[in-house]
Amino acid sequence: MFREKIKVLDCTIRDGGLINKHDFDFKFVRAVYKALSEARIDYMEIGYKNSKKLFSDKEYGQWKFCDDEQIKKVIDGIESQTKISVMVDVDRVDVEDVKPRKESPVAMVRVACYVKDIDKAIFLANRFADKGYETTVNIMAISRAPEAELTEAFHQLNEECKADVVYIVDSNGALYQETTELLIKKAKDIIKNKEIGIHAHNNQQLAFGNTIEAIIHNANYVDGTVYGLGRAAGNCPLELILGFLKNPKFDIRPVLDLISKEFIPLREKMEWGYIIPYAITGILDEHPRTAMALRDSEKKENYREFYESLIGSGETQ
Repeated sequence: MFREKIKVLDCTIRDGGLINKHDFDFKFVRAVYKALSEARIDYMEIGYKNSKKLFSDKEYGQWKFCDDEQIKKVIDGIESQTKISVMVDVDRVDVEDVKPRKESPVAMVRVACYVKDIDKAIFLANRFADKGYETTVNIMAISRAPEAELTEAFHQLNEECKADVVYIVDSNGALYQETTELLIKKAKDIIKNKEIGIHAHNNQQLAFGNTIEAIIHNANYVDGTVYGLGRAAGNCPLELILGFLKNPKFDIRPVLDLISKEFIPLREKMEWGYIIPYAITGILDEHPRTAMALRDSEKKENYREFYESLIGSGETQ
């Protein structure tokens, strides 16, 4: 039996944009939106809503900023029930730049933060909720969050925050099923007035397994990306999520067509997925930025040297 309450959010363009500075062309983004709409995905996260006062539009593509007029062009003329989501980072958005929900094509704003910035995230989520948006708080790098701080953050979210959903985010791809279970149960034990979500990275080939584990323990919001596209090792593949959920509402076929037509050629231009340096950072619970730098260097295949540089030893282990 499928669980009707589960909502699927596709963050292909947003997370994939971390590879190419959010510079996907308009035709590609529209093709993704059309396929997701035909597949009846609940949400499409189209990018970040970062402030142009802090980032240059000469350095980054348009999906770093997600102007409403550009979003309207993407969705124009496509019959769809798929809602548009954007992400904001703490200290990188100007709330005053964001129009009220009734004036925008965006339905959901997701606020990303580290546990140390939970007060700022709650402030932003409440402001966006007051503007009429569905809102989430996404706690990044949760595998490295001190337990006492995380417990306090969960209590604050329960008592002070207007967000609809709290996301467990495995930024480093370091979680295993056991830790995923513990985190979801902990969140649900403390946060009584919100749904819980999961956003998994695939450094150790566990994004799908951890997503299933979260669903088993009643996480009702799940993130995925088409063909696993995302920063470094990528994310939980959307097509696997659709296959697992068995919900007759969803149709996997438009996603498979999209992979054939758009994503297979894209693999010739962009690198993502299971690669040893990303596996190493996942094993060590490190941010993948060091592995990404390695992949851009002449030593890109020197795996042992990279591993030893991270553990601080040149000795045989």
